[in-house]
Amino acid sequence: MDYRYLKAFLLTAEHASFSKAALILNIAQSAVSRQIKLLEESLGEELIIRSSKKVLLTHKGEELYTITRHFDKMSHDLFEREDHRPLNIGILHGLLRNWFPPILSKYCKKTQRNIRLNVKDEPELLAGIEAGKLDIIFTTLNIQSELVTSLKLFSEKLVLISRDEIQKKKLNEYTWIVFSEGDNLFKVSPKISDRIISVESISAILTLVKNGLGIAVVPDHVLPKNHQFQISEVTTLPRSEIYMTTLNYKTMPNHIKEMSLLVTNP
Repeated sequence: MDYRYLKAFLLTAEHASFSKAALILNIAQSAVSRQIKLLEESLGEELIIRSSKKVLLTHKGEELYTITRHFDKMSHDLFEREDHRPLNIGILHGLLRNWFPPILSKYCKKTQRNIRLNVKDEPELLAGIEAGKLDIIFTTLNIQSELVTSLKLFSEKLVLISRDEIQKKKLNEYTWIVFSEGDNLFKVSPKISDRIISVESISAILTLVKNGLGIAVVPDHVLPKNHQFQISEVTTLPRSEIYMTTLNYKTMPNHIKEMSLLVTNP
């Protein structure tokens, strides 16, 4: 079946008129007749008995009209629901702590859409966007492929924090408080500490460091304004870039586009 011509058939059958179908489709009446004829040829079945006075559906035409009308309604309902689907966001915990809440607040004021926030590490966020389980992710990953695309948002500065002064050349002698096995502390120190605390929360990391349990490397924008940490800029690592990543849509769906516009034009 050639589905391109179903609309011409559906409207003609619904209004029992080639001229009415042509008016709705904004094409010539002869074009409507031609499309239906091509549909009939692709099916090998006559669907409409043509006469100068009326349009009469054949038995197969009646059955196809019933099915097509149902299909057309379901398709219309499907795409009408586009604006009401939830937005699935994947984000790093550090970005959720300070940077993202004001943007999320603006988004919630503009739309009544449901939102699902997924706070995970970068490998999980990448897997989620590539599998289509997440609509948009915010990470330090710059990915350009046939499947996904990333847009740079801003740069963040990484800092080494501790409660008391430390010896930078002996970082391995302190307890490390890290977010994951890919934490930047592993990249900063040539030797790995024998004592490592893994915590999947930037807030918890800051609390543990504040209580003197160890050291950590975090983005500077997660630090409270009146913090009392000892801070050392991490010069051995390049500035971290923050990217927004989505599937490589030709036309971005509305529920993703709304968020994208807020992020790029805060």
